[in-house]
Formats: sequence, C-alpha cells, structure tokens
Amino acid sequence: MTQPAATPTVRDVDARHRYEILVGEVRAGLTAYRDRDEQRVFFHTEVDDAFAGQGLASVLVREALNDVRASGKRIVPVCPYVAKFLKKHEEFADITDPVTPEVLEWLEAARAR
Repeated sequence: MTQPAATPTVRDVDARHRYEILVGEVRAGLTAYRDRDEQRVFFHTEVDDAFAGQGLASVLVREALNDVRASGKRIVPVCPYVAKFLKKHEEFADITDPVTPEVLEWLEAARAR
C-alpha cells in the first residue's frame, strides 16, 4: 500500500519575488512575479519534472491569485501559464489587467536590477 501524498502548500517568498508550492518539505514549483505599484506582474511559472502531471501548477497559481486578491493588488499575466489559467478561471477577471508594451518594458528593467 502506498503512502498518501503530502498535501501541497503554497507560500509567498516575498524576498525572492515568488510563490512556492511545497510537497512535504520539498519545493515542487514556483511562480515568479514583480510588483509594479498596485499590480503583481507574473512572468514565469515552473514545476519540477519529478512533480509533473499532478496539477500542482494549477494549485500554485490559484493560491497565488487568491493571495493577490486578498492583498488588494491586481494581476498582470505575462507568464503564458498564468494567462492560460485566467482564461479558464473567469473569477479573477475583475482583478486582471492586460499585458501592455509598457508593462513588458518595465518588467525587463525590473528583472535586470
């Protein structure tokens, strides 16, 4: 009989500008962001190959977006995975801003610092 998998938990690691999903004590994935005034700009999401196919990216992004809502910020989905998630989950449409050339320029500069 196999052991039940640990329940994944999501935490905001503000100092590193990312949310991480943990399975037990192991970081299984992350979604990276930068804050631009009242916007949280998501630009990269990844799940470790060892945890692929378990729906962890969806859990991670949902929890991250719920946290953004709770903080009063808005979402800018530069990351293709976050953008795809938002197309399926319209409950976040009211706090989603479009990706604009200005946002992309700002993000490039912010990540270079």
